[in-house]
Amino acid sequence: MDGGQTYRLAVPANAPVQQYWSATVYDSATHAFIRDKERFSRSSQNPDLQTNADGSVDIFFGPKARAGKESNWIPTSADGGFEVLFRFYAPEKPLFDKTWVLPDIERIAAQ
Repeated sequence: MDGGQTYRLAVPANAPVQQYWSATVYDSATHAFIRDKERFSRSSQNPDLQTNADGSVDIFFGPKARAGKESNWIPTSADGGFEVLFRFYAPEKPLFDKTWVLPDIERIAAQ
């Protein structure tokens, strides 16, 4: 993905995990964390993570945080590419039988 663009991952409510889930960003050139960023991951364990009324969580990726969504933002480098690894810690059956599905990351307009 293009680090200069803004993206959103809409994590549906009730993720099938016994422990937690996380989304981590990596530099696509080095496959390591993006240098000089304040953070590289957000997870369901982050106490400041904003949850939507239906229990879903929107995670944003991009060079700048969306207004009011800073706690759900993972910074990217505007001059490079990135990739995302989404992890399920102690996944449960709905993930495997596909009754719970993680949608694709979508590019959205910067705000």
